[in-house]
Order: sequence, then C-alpha cells, then structure tokens
Amino acid sequence: MFEKSFLQLVRHILQNVFSICTRFPGKREKPMNKQNSTIMKLAETALLAALCYVSFTFLQIKIPVPGGDATSLHIGNTFCVLGALLLGGWYGGLAGSIGMTIADLMDPVYITGAPKTFVLKLCIVAHKIAKINETNDKKYVFKWSLIASIAGLAFNVIADPIVGYFYKQYILGQPQEVASILAKLSAGATFVNAIVSTILVVIIYNAVRPALIKANLIHVYVTAANAK
Repeated sequence: MFEKSFLQLVRHILQNVFSICTRFPGKREKPMNKQNSTIMKLAETALLAALCYVSFTFLQIKIPVPGGDATSLHIGNTFCVLGALLLGGWYGGLAGSIGMTIADLMDPVYITGAPKTFVLKLCIVAHKIAKINETNDKKYVFKWSLIASIAGLAFNVIADPIVGYFYKQYILGQPQEVASILAKLSAGATFVNAIVSTILVVIIYNAVRPALIKANLIHVYVTAANAK
C-alpha cells in the first residue's frame, strides 16, 4: 500500500511540475527555442535535485559509526539515477549532485563529505548507448532502464567506499584504521541502498514514462529500425 501511494505521489509530482515547466505563454504549440529549452531543463534539474534532497534527508535511517561519523540507509540515489534517465547528460548528473550535496551541507554529520558527494553523484550520468528515446518497445525500455540503473549504482557501490577511504584519510586526516573501518561500513550500506534504489528506479521510471510521453514532456523519436 505504501509503495503504491509513494509511486503515485512521485508520478503526480513529476507530471505536474514538468507540465508547469513547459508552459511558455503563447508558444504552447510551437517548438521551444534554445533559451526556453534551457530554462525548462534547468527547472527540471532543480525539481530532481529537490527530490534527491528530500528523499535523502527525510527518508533515511542513520547508522552511527565510530569517530562521530555515520552511514545511512536511504533512497536518495533513486532520484539521482531517475534524473540521469529523465534528463540525461550533465543535467541529470547535476540534479543528483546538487541535491545530495545540499543534503550533506545541511547535516552536521555529513557536511565534511559534501565535496566527495558532489563529485561522485555527478558521475552518475545517463549515456545514450541504448537510445531508449528512439523506441516505444516497453520491454526494451525496461531492460535498458534496469541495466542503466545497475551500472550507475554499481559504480556508486565501488567508488563511494574507495574514494571515501582516501578522502577521510588524506583530506580529513583520519587514522588509516578508522578510515578502513568506515569504508567497509559504507560499502555495506551503499550496497543495500543500491539494491533498493535499483528496484525503485525501474518501477518509477517505467511507470511515469508513458504519462510523461503522453503529456509531451518526454519526446520519443521512433526510427524505422526501432519501430514496432
């Protein structure tokens, strides 16, 4: 019941806010010029960044660890990957990077890790290898959204504890033993987060995509080769 309500809430927010972003007076039926397109992209980036912030800040289970630090179970990465899938390129990467970094800056426990967060989340960007915006094949889109989610979150599972180890040891000056313990704890929590986020990303993305396409908020350019 909670999952259904949460999915409906996310779908409602994405559809309505994206709709507001596309309302340029007198030009509803005309193609957007470059300036309006950039404004819309920035507004969508801000929306996904806000969702990253809210989901991490208010939907997390914080786990205290030695040294006054902490790790947490959260779904913030869900919206990092959703941003990459929905916006693509640097806009998608910036959405997760900005949202999660602000969340760190607003939390006294995580504030020292904000620079690390910014860099790592920026690396979770959507690529165009599968060209899912050139097909309406639901099975194909499902498969590649799953692959993209696994790839992006697997990178985070590997990079976060490794970068965190060196960051805490050489930038924050923590002893090697402490940095090593924190990295192992972080790896465990990040792995759990990745599994949950992968499931949520695939469910949410494939649920909201048809509605966003119908509302002309996602444009699908079906080629002859990909037509079904």
